[in-house]
Amino acid sequence: MTGPRIVLAAFLVLAVSPARAGEPPNYEFDDSHFHLTNYVQQGPDIHAFLETMGTKVGRVALFGIPLQQTWSYENSGDFAPTYYLHSDAPLYYYSFTDAWIASQYLSLAPAERARFDPMITGFNPADMYAVDHIRRVLKVFPGVFSGIGEFTIHKEFVSSKIAGDTPSLTDPAVDRIFDFAGEVGLVTLIHEDIDVPFAKEGAEPAYLAQMKALLARHPQTVTIWAHAGLGRVVHPVQASAETAVRAPGQIEIVKGILEDPRLRHVYFDLSWDEVAKYFVRTPETTRAAADLIETHADRFLFGTDEVAPPNQEQYLRVYQEYEPLWKQLSRDAREKVLKGNYERLFDEARRRVRAWEKTQAK
Repeated sequence: MTGPRIVLAAFLVLAVSPARAGEPPNYEFDDSHFHLTNYVQQGPDIHAFLETMGTKVGRVALFGIPLQQTWSYENSGDFAPTYYLHSDAPLYYYSFTDAWIASQYLSLAPAERARFDPMITGFNPADMYAVDHIRRVLKVFPGVFSGIGEFTIHKEFVSSKIAGDTPSLTDPAVDRIFDFAGEVGLVTLIHEDIDVPFAKEGAEPAYLAQMKALLARHPQTVTIWAHAGLGRVVHPVQASAETAVRAPGQIEIVKGILEDPRLRHVYFDLSWDEVAKYFVRTPETTRAAADLIETHADRFLFGTDEVAPPNQEQYLRVYQEYEPLWKQLSRDAREKVLKGNYERLFDEARRRVRAWEKTQAK
């Protein structure tokens, strides 16, 4: 009888194991910052990207890129640029990106859709009619979108290439966007460089005061500040002592925002390989960042900022580049940054946006 009892026990273990009970995989992270398409609106089919996510990535904030790179034959001849650094020709807003993202999302089965949170990006933040575009997209595609962004105000080498008016943090059009996002419950993901490229060390960042003022004017709008304000050549602000007055460094600036009671609605994403290099440059920088995140673990999210990755290896590379930082965090903080905060913010956004959509259907 020993043999049959062993077989029965093994069967019972298998029957009640999580894998057999239909529980989801233990994903490594959720992605708060992902571009399905590139600067010429090309990218993988969403079904292929779902396979790329595999069992590594649980949920993804899904958006395209609102800007299209012009292929000017006079500028680059037969060379077809696919990135904003490939050509001197201008960028222009490509509003169809939102319809494309919606169509990709709606092509999925309901269970597959649950892993995505599409975002509206195809609007010009310098246009007072931008809010009308956002409202129209929500009405045409109810049940799809949970946020807006990533949209850009100041970005190195990008802002100056955009045809038409230059966006500004003090533009009433931007305030209208934030007001509407707060009313509806849309998570707002904004790219705003904290400073100009190649800024003088020790000086206050050029855009910091304006950005803080914008955020303070919209306390009802859940806002994620992409890359903590950093970029390819916009480096972390260095502390200095000019004229005997100490200017705060990047850690102090971010800490000040996190501790400001007027800015409890503001979050930061850790994303982009061009930013990862600052966090893992030395053991000291990694430790300083980890200490800040540990203290304010509820206010950071991770995003890859990958653009139309062709395979899983490419998709996961930014996550892996941040590995020295993940190792410095406690298990609880790491879980919040990689998954918990995403799920908390986007679950609430789904609830609020769906409720707003119902009021519009009456």
